[in-house]
Amino acid sequence: MKVFLDANILVTVLNKEYPLFPYAAKLLSLSDRFGFELYTSPTCIAIAFYFSSKKCGESQSKKKITILLEHLRLTTIDESCTLKSIQNIQINDIEDGMQYYSAENTGCDFIVTENIGDFHFSKIRTISCRDFLLHEVS
Repeated sequence: MKVFLDANILVTVLNKEYPLFPYAAKLLSLSDRFGFELYTSPTCIAIAFYFSSKKCGESQSKKKITILLEHLRLTTIDESCTLKSIQNIQINDIEDGMQYYSAENTGCDFIVTENIGDFHFSKIRTISCRDFLLHEVS
């Protein structure tokens, strides 16, 4: 199962933001289980780094991102993802569209985010971190 993690999930883990942190951390631990492939995009990494560095500084954030990347695979955001995002009239936020198309191009089965409404246009099942763990992980 291929699962795309939105930036807000990464920020939650890096900044240990409660009450969501235990769910997000458990979700990341799935990368060690057979059958789960966790993905994010380079843009999500950049967003997570930005918010993490505001809390604990750039040097510490780079260390945290390095550890995080041991559990994640990266999608690609290319010209196609960008143009599809711009041209899709259902997409209001181009950044969310680019995340979506990078997940779609990778063949992701889920997008896990705490901002489900941002992906109202998604054909990929979009679910919260808590709901993913409760309903999709056995």
